[in-house]
Amino acid sequence: MFEKFNCNNLEESTELLKQKVQESKEIINSLLKIKNKTYENFVMPYQEVGERLNEFLTPIFHIDSVKNSEITKKVHEECLPIISIYETEIGQNVDIYRALKDIQYNYNTSLNNIQLKVLENEIRDYKLSGCHLENNKKDRLKELNLTLSELSQKFSQNLLDATNDFEMVVEDFEDVKELPASDLELASFEEEGRTKYKFTLQMPSYIAYITYGTNRDFREKIYKAYATRAPQNADIITEILTLKDEKVKILGFDCYAQYSLSTKMASNEQEVVSFLEELAQKGKNRAIEELDEVKVLASKEGLRDIQSFDLAYYSEKLKKEKYDLDEEFYRPYFERESVLKGFFDFLNAIFDIKFVQVEEDAWDKKVNVYNIEEEGKVIARIFIDLEARKDKRGGAWMNNWHTHYIDNNGNTHLATAYIVCNFPPSTKNTPALLRHNDVVTLFHEMGHALHHLLSKVPESYVSGIAGVAWDVVEFPSQFLEYFAYDKEVLKLFAKHYETGKVLSDDAIEKIIKAKNFQSSLAMVRQVEFALFDFKLHQKLYKNEQEVQSLLDEIRQDVATIIPPKYNKFQNGFAHIFGGGYAAGYYSYKWAEVLSADAFYMFIDSGNIFNKELAIKYKKAILEQGGSKDMEKLFFDFTGRKPSVDSLLKIDGIIS
Repeated sequence: MFEKFNCNNLEESTELLKQKVQESKEIINSLLKIKNKTYENFVMPYQEVGERLNEFLTPIFHIDSVKNSEITKKVHEECLPIISIYETEIGQNVDIYRALKDIQYNYNTSLNNIQLKVLENEIRDYKLSGCHLENNKKDRLKELNLTLSELSQKFSQNLLDATNDFEMVVEDFEDVKELPASDLELASFEEEGRTKYKFTLQMPSYIAYITYGTNRDFREKIYKAYATRAPQNADIITEILTLKDEKVKILGFDCYAQYSLSTKMASNEQEVVSFLEELAQKGKNRAIEELDEVKVLASKEGLRDIQSFDLAYYSEKLKKEKYDLDEEFYRPYFERESVLKGFFDFLNAIFDIKFVQVEEDAWDKKVNVYNIEEEGKVIARIFIDLEARKDKRGGAWMNNWHTHYIDNNGNTHLATAYIVCNFPPSTKNTPALLRHNDVVTLFHEMGHALHHLLSKVPESYVSGIAGVAWDVVEFPSQFLEYFAYDKEVLKLFAKHYETGKVLSDDAIEKIIKAKNFQSSLAMVRQVEFALFDFKLHQKLYKNEQEVQSLLDEIRQDVATIIPPKYNKFQNGFAHIFGGGYAAGYYSYKWAEVLSADAFYMFIDSGNIFNKELAIKYKKAILEQGGSKDMEKLFFDFTGRKPSVDSLLKIDGIIS
């Protein structure tokens, strides 16, 4: 039923990929020889070729992110040019493009809307690949795509290496005395008969010291190490920007931002910039007030020149003062396995889906594998990898492996996906205890996963997250996040790992009240990142100094606290230089408008467990994948257009 995850013979992958690429070319060539091409005899097998290649390649690229080693790096580097060249060649194949256009024209009235959507997307993407250009321009695009893929991978690898290279050893307990006991246990080690404490740039460790570290010098040391990671990425950024600018101008666009929007919900560049500036304008004054509160508290402790590396530390003190909220108090109530079980119970209660753990091999023994059942039938599989490891890329993400679709023979193929996070690991004395923020992250990534796994769309190229516009792909993930702040949802799993006692109503109320703590500061920070990303791709910035000047300019307009000059945030901005968010980082806020508006329907109904509404959402949004534009799907679900005010209300920025 499901393909087993197996990267045991990783070294053979390069040769196997070459074979599979050659087989794919031969199948496509045979499809092109069909005289009377139809959707059934051409488009459906054409999609299957792409699916089979993706299914083979996904674990190879995935293993490099979750079990990074010299072997995974070598195989990734070898496979990257093979698949990049193949995809560029296919994308520029004018015969495929003409065949798709002919089928669209000849069968327009007999094809269903989902089939027409597949054709519409593919024809658009062939134009964006330059299939209509002269051969010399096609050849240059092939070179550019390959180099950009290699640079993106190099950017990410530099960041991972820099993250792993740093260690900060603290010898005096006075410098760590405010750290929670669980963080101290993770950091402590014995050397020369003494207990010492080691901190790294792995996220659980970094957050622990920057939030609770008593010694300001050490806070700055670890902050500076984090903010100056991978300085060699500055040159890679310049090269990426130059090559992307060349690429889109060959394709006839004025800039990369314009090219990027051709596959998104936003209609033009000004719409995006105006949207972000509106958020900044509505949130900036409140953000300044939030920062002033921190400054007042810090000044009481004798600090009058608060810096970026002080903000988390004094913000945590302020949060405790305002809400009596102690993160360490909560962690025993968020034991990882209890959270997972309760989360699955919640998803079963609203969506009628059941998670059943199965014994299956994965890339690490700490990975859990579950089948998802609906009405007693297995419909999908998910791999969940939550603990931070040194050989694992930082952050959290969902990666789709197989896609749900029905093939030409009527066989249903089931979807699979991975959820990867970097939560605090278990120790020899304590199970893995999460922060509430970790719980929110888990809900977020599961939102992505369910969007992919619950698809009922029969065509693979618009099933699950395939074909979903990039600026609305965050909608289902952010929507599910909101439930992580509901009292009744939290009671399903917030149970003390030793006593089994459920977290009290008062303690839960503190989490809910603290939800919007510094929400304006957080929003303007996201807007800062999004404006930097978008404007960076509106014209060509030719060197490190020009890139830095743009970032500085945006910070002057948007930011409430200016970081030190040594801060080179851009060198670690993996979302846009190592991932797929270039000129699209704004989508987090864009999609948040949809998610907030959708969640308000549950609030207005007076029942967060409103099953009728949840099933409607499941059928209107999750099961539809990319088969319709999200604008239409959202209207189908809500009966209205989304409003920015819903987001500002839910974040407590306006009343």
